[in-house]
Amino acid sequence: MAEAFLYLTKTTNRLGSVVDGSSVLDYEPEEVKRKSSLNASFHSFPWKKSQITFADTPGGENFLNDTRSVMQGVDGAVVLVDAVDMVKVSTEKGWAYADSYGLPRIIAINKMDRERADFEKTLESVQETFSHPKAIPVALPIGAENSFSGLVDLLRLKAFKYDAAGKASETPIPADLKDQVDSYREKLIEAIAETDDVLLEKFLEGHDITDSELDQALKAAVKNGHIAPVTVTSSLKLIGLDFFLDMILDFLPSPLERKPYLASLAVDGPEEIEKAPDPAAPFSALVIKTTVDPFAGQLTIFRIISGTLTPDSGFLNVNRGQKERFGQLFALEGKAQKAVEEAGPGDIVAVSKLKSVLTGDTIADEANPVVFKATPPMVPVVSFAVEAKNKGDEEKVFAAINKMTVEDVTLKLTRNNQTKEMILSGMGQVHLDAILEKIKRKYSVEVVLKAPKVAFKETIKGRAKVQGKYKKQTGGKGQYGDAVIEMEPLPRGGGFIFEDKIVGGVIPRQYIPAVEKGIIEAMAGGVVSGNPVVDCKVALVFGSYHDVDSSEMAFKIAGSMAFKKAFLECQPTILEPIMMLTVTVPDEFMGDVMGDISSRRGKLLGTESHGKRQIINAHVPQMELLSYSPSLTSMTGGRGSFSLEFAHYDEAPAQVREKVISEYKPQEDKE
Repeated sequence: MAEAFLYLTKTTNRLGSVVDGSSVLDYEPEEVKRKSSLNASFHSFPWKKSQITFADTPGGENFLNDTRSVMQGVDGAVVLVDAVDMVKVSTEKGWAYADSYGLPRIIAINKMDRERADFEKTLESVQETFSHPKAIPVALPIGAENSFSGLVDLLRLKAFKYDAAGKASETPIPADLKDQVDSYREKLIEAIAETDDVLLEKFLEGHDITDSELDQALKAAVKNGHIAPVTVTSSLKLIGLDFFLDMILDFLPSPLERKPYLASLAVDGPEEIEKAPDPAAPFSALVIKTTVDPFAGQLTIFRIISGTLTPDSGFLNVNRGQKERFGQLFALEGKAQKAVEEAGPGDIVAVSKLKSVLTGDTIADEANPVVFKATPPMVPVVSFAVEAKNKGDEEKVFAAINKMTVEDVTLKLTRNNQTKEMILSGMGQVHLDAILEKIKRKYSVEVVLKAPKVAFKETIKGRAKVQGKYKKQTGGKGQYGDAVIEMEPLPRGGGFIFEDKIVGGVIPRQYIPAVEKGIIEAMAGGVVSGNPVVDCKVALVFGSYHDVDSSEMAFKIAGSMAFKKAFLECQPTILEPIMMLTVTVPDEFMGDVMGDISSRRGKLLGTESHGKRQIINAHVPQMELLSYSPSLTSMTGGRGSFSLEFAHYDEAPAQVREKVISEYKPQEDKE
């Protein structure tokens, strides 16, 4: 559709296609390969003495954060619904984002020329899925599939047919459509009247409502979020696009008409002021996207909310308190950038090589700082251990990933201190695959993903008193350390307590810290599975020493020996990490999802109802969730979503304990 807009308005000289890789907007090699948008891209075009700037956003589940972030910088939303596949999951989510930002929207039932295209069924799908704003047709199709040739304007009761170049010619309303046109026009008039008290009174009293009154009331109803008008199109055959472009101009607000942005006067401050789109006001803008190029550097894309910006000037990054200066100011045209001499409210523009600015930051006039509340990035849902494919590339790999985290805020790189693995987290397998392809192309390094190790821990359930004696004589000065300890469990989360109960100087004071150090080092390496020991208390109660042979090293070893011996006598067990799983699914999938959670050893905590969706909360062992993302997608047809966060540690069942311990023994023997 976006490519068709550019072609119809003569902004481009050919109709770009995602399928054959000629799209102006899907220009990244990874997008060309997958034949779909992975990143939001920007362009603009003229239409009837106006300039329309748009963001072409991804529809894939793994890339919706870009869609949500960019929607903060627009004034209205164009919603495309496939006349064959009907409302998709990502469309539902995009609609919800538009709701959260209070964006008015218009709908096109597109691909009416395709085989099996069905206007009535698709409209029914739209109206069932989206109850607010109310989806009401303002146009009906003439024909369908191969015979789709035009539309009937329900407001003006005019019919139009289109030639191969997308040019419309007025034609009589087909006789076989007359009853349908009358019925839908009546529904349209009623829907418009319901949004205006004066018109509703006229409608109920049976008085005629003029086309002009209907037109003005409909424009107000759309901009106020009461109605989402529906039209029909074929972007491939350029049918209905001029009508659709007129709807954008007529129904969606210009930057000067939209509701003011709310801002606060300090970071994390309360929302206190409205920022009107005044070109003469102090400059302020919200950063909605960042891209990083290994050669050109960082490109910062932002929506100007107030004021006017010119090249070779500067502003304050309010979130970080840092001043920034820049040279050229760019308008974006897909992959290309066009230098501009001035930009004002509503413009989406970019500058390069800023040092401190990231997506979600507010930039503003230094003397008049304000902060816009940006939507936080989505929380990653899948994680993999990551390493360089080729030895010696480790630094290059992690430098490349860190650069990608600036561009993609849903990408997280962390280190698991226990397993010593670097963990890469993202929105799904497709997301991470695309990121790794981009890293290989941009930075010439290859990355390997592996299932991450689960960070188990060891603990005890019993008590013991043991002796650890280290005695070594090799001729000359020997080694001697003797420590007796009592060991007992602590409550879950209790950590570690060391207690000195030595009396009478049986162990000299200078050696007691060495015993504690030996115990702590033994705890870090584990005893039965190689995982750290937690939640235990150790008391040093007795021991002995040698005037010549005792040393800190000897007592450190004695402490370690005593701890390992005591641990084995204290009913050792394995703890596994438990995650808080929150799943959001349509009502019809609730039973299947809850059953699946139970099969993963999950403990259901409760559910909440939100309209036609259910939110399920459960505690589930981390090891059971390593492949949850594709499983949930399969169960719900992509209509479910979930989030994870660490909850606590709990004792693992016998079969898990045995597996963890048995996998450690071969490594232990090898060492």
